[in-house]
Amino acid sequence: MAFRKEPPYTHGTAEQTAVVLVNLGTPDAPTAPAVRRYLKQFLSDPRVVEIPRALWAPILHGIILPFRSARSAAKYASIWGADGSPLKVHTEKQAMLLRGYLGERGHQVQVAHAMRYGAPSLPQVLQQLQEQGCSRILVLPAYPQYAGSTTASVYDAVFAHYAAQRNVPELRLVRHYHDHEAYIEALKHSVLAHWDAHGRPDKLVMSFHGVPRRTLELGDPYHCECHKTARLVATQLGLTDEQYLVTFQSRFGKAEWLQPYTAPTLRRLAQQGIRRVDVMCPGFVADCLETLEEIDMEVRQDFLDAGGREFHYIPCLNENPAWIHALTDIAEEHLLGWPTMSNAAARDAQARELAISREQARRLGAVQ
Repeated sequence: MAFRKEPPYTHGTAEQTAVVLVNLGTPDAPTAPAVRRYLKQFLSDPRVVEIPRALWAPILHGIILPFRSARSAAKYASIWGADGSPLKVHTEKQAMLLRGYLGERGHQVQVAHAMRYGAPSLPQVLQQLQEQGCSRILVLPAYPQYAGSTTASVYDAVFAHYAAQRNVPELRLVRHYHDHEAYIEALKHSVLAHWDAHGRPDKLVMSFHGVPRRTLELGDPYHCECHKTARLVATQLGLTDEQYLVTFQSRFGKAEWLQPYTAPTLRRLAQQGIRRVDVMCPGFVADCLETLEEIDMEVRQDFLDAGGREFHYIPCLNENPAWIHALTDIAEEHLLGWPTMSNAAARDAQARELAISREQARRLGAVQ
């Protein structure tokens, strides 16, 4: 195996720790050429499209890329902001805030963001961190629910990068946080804030990104983790089974995907006399094409055209302080045991933990 050229090892160099927040990715611009480059990388990933390459390549290069790129570019243009892609903007801000929150808790770590597809690429960011002397790296995918096509694909990219490295850093990879208490709490606060401002709906719909049903039958836990997230959020909101629904969006191709599908479900609700629906997308931690265009534009129109009266989209967590707090909790739990704190911060943390333990013991004694 040919190894890439690496920075020379210097004995005695202080070791550093980094956290890499990894999201799916986005085209560089809302243009057909940029979208074509992005889709080519995305849809060439065997984790994303589990069809033999010999069968898939002609379809991808002969049909999908030539004809879908321009249509997708128009959709991207409809959500593109002055600062660029919403997903890119939100992910950059989340990484910046995460670094600040971790710093406030005494952690001396670098925090970077990367994209699985597009820029900044995950291998590029990992290489930069190595050049900066990071010998401990925590990879934190922006996917609360584990799926082979998302989380495992990030793992693939990390391992492929280091397969050609001689001096491999210590690695930790977050698998999921679909049922993490702070993540669920952030979702709850997001919904309640929307309801405080706009009132409550007849039905809350939690729409997750779809995957082929075949993945569930082959053992992928994604479907179950989506339902657990929804169940926990509904419980926190005090909803009955009749007051919320779980659906799956973004179906691609003719194969059966996880059901029920979001758009047909919303049309059916309108036809059944449901006047107002609120839709949220708990599987996305940053607003993007699938939430802003597909849900807040296309599905909204589907519901209204079918007779619905009010459609409310509840934005993704984005830079919601409750979410950044949750993201910090998740990162901190996975940093446990790594020397990321200054001596003074470590002593303060130990003192806080001791005080909490004493208070818990005192309360337990009072109850008994």
